[in-house]
Amino acid sequence: MILAVLRLAAAIVLAFAAGKLVSKIKLPAILGWLIAGMILGPHALQLLNQSVLDMKWYQTSNHILECAVGLMIGTEIIWKNIKRSGNQIIVTTIAESLVTFAVVTLTFGAIFYFLNIPLYLAAIMGSIALATAPAPSLSIVREFHTNGPVTKTLIPLAAIDDIIGVVIFFTIISVVSAQVSASSMPIYMIVLTPVLPVIIGAVIGIPAGFLFKKTASASLCLLELCAFILLASICGFLFNTYILPEPVLNFMLIGMAFSAAFSNMIPEEQLQVIMKKFNPILGFALIAVILNLGAPLDYHLIMGAGIFTAIYILSRAVGKYTGAYLGAQLSHSPDVIRKYLGFTLLPHSGVSLVFTGIAVAALEGPAPDSAKIIQGTIAAAAVINEIIAVVLAQKAFKWAGEIPDGAECDSAA
Repeated sequence: MILAVLRLAAAIVLAFAAGKLVSKIKLPAILGWLIAGMILGPHALQLLNQSVLDMKWYQTSNHILECAVGLMIGTEIIWKNIKRSGNQIIVTTIAESLVTFAVVTLTFGAIFYFLNIPLYLAAIMGSIALATAPAPSLSIVREFHTNGPVTKTLIPLAAIDDIIGVVIFFTIISVVSAQVSASSMPIYMIVLTPVLPVIIGAVIGIPAGFLFKKTASASLCLLELCAFILLASICGFLFNTYILPEPVLNFMLIGMAFSAAFSNMIPEEQLQVIMKKFNPILGFALIAVILNLGAPLDYHLIMGAGIFTAIYILSRAVGKYTGAYLGAQLSHSPDVIRKYLGFTLLPHSGVSLVFTGIAVAALEGPAPDSAKIIQGTIAAAAVINEIIAVVLAQKAFKWAGEIPDGAECDSAA
C-alpha cells in the first residue's frame, strides 16, 4: 500500500507539472492533467497501474475528492441569484438533454436498422450520450476566472443535467434489461440513484450551515467543512454498500447538494471567505479527479476507433449544441448563451464510462455482441472526445468574451 501511495503522489506531481507545461501554450491545465493520466495509467507507463486503480483505498479517496469537487458547483447555486433566471436554466437543460438523446438515438437507430443490430442499443447509446462531465469545463472556469452569461448558466445547469442524465439512463437500462434477460433493474434503484445523492447532501449540508453561522474563525470553518465532506462521503459509501445493488451513487452530486444547502444559509461574504480557504484543497482535488479520469483511457483506442465512434462523437456534439441553442432560444436567453453554451457541455468521459460499465454488465451475459459494440464505441469516444472537448470548451469561453484580459497569461505563469 505504501508503494501505491507513493505511485499516486508521484503521478499527481507529474500531472501538476504537465498542467503547467500545457498552460504555457495557453491551453487549459486540465488537458495536461488528462493526458498525464493516460500516459501514466495502465495502458502506457503504468505508474498508476490497474492494481492501484482497483485498490479500495484509492477508489474511496477518489470518491471523497469527487465530493469536494462538487463544491465548485454547489457553492454557486445561490437560490436568490438563480431565481431571476431559473426558468431559463431549466428550459435550456431539458431541451439540451432531450435533443441530445433524440439525435443520438435516432442516428444509431437508423444505422442499426440497416445493419440488423438490435435497436435497443441505439436507446442505450442515446442515454449514455446525455452524460456531461462537469469537472473539465468547471476547471477551466476556475483556472481562467471566466465570468459572464455562459459561465453563470453552465454552473447550475451542470447539476440539473446530471440528474436528468441519471434518470433517463437508468430507466432505459432497466427496460432493456427486462427485455434481454430474466432480471431487470429494481424500480427503487432507478428512483434512488438520482435522488439519493441530493438527499444525502442536503441532510448533511443543513446542519453544516447552522454550524458555520455560529463559527467566527475561518480556519475553524475550514476544518468543519472538511469534516462534513468526509461525513457526506461516508453516507454515500454506506448506501452504495448496503442499500443499492450497484455502487452507482454520484459523489460529485452529493458534494453539489451538500454545498448548495449550506451556501444558501450563510452570508455570501462568509461563503467567499470559506471557499478562499478551501481553494488549495479544491485545486488538489481537481488534479486528482481529472488524473483518475484519464488513467483508464486507452490511447490505443484512438488508432482502433471505428465508424461508430466517429458517428457517436459527432451526433452527440450536434445534439448538445443544437439542444443548448434551442433551449436558450425558447427561454429567451442572451445570444452569447445560444452560440457558445453547447461547446462547454461536450466533456463526457467520467460519467459516460460509469454508464458504459453498467450497460456492459447488464448485457454481457444475455447479449455479448451488443455489450462489445457499446464498450468499444464509448471507450474510444471517451479518449478522442475528451481531448477535443476540453479545447473547444476553453475556446467557447474565449469566444463568449468571458475570459478576462490577461487570464490566459496568468494561467501560464
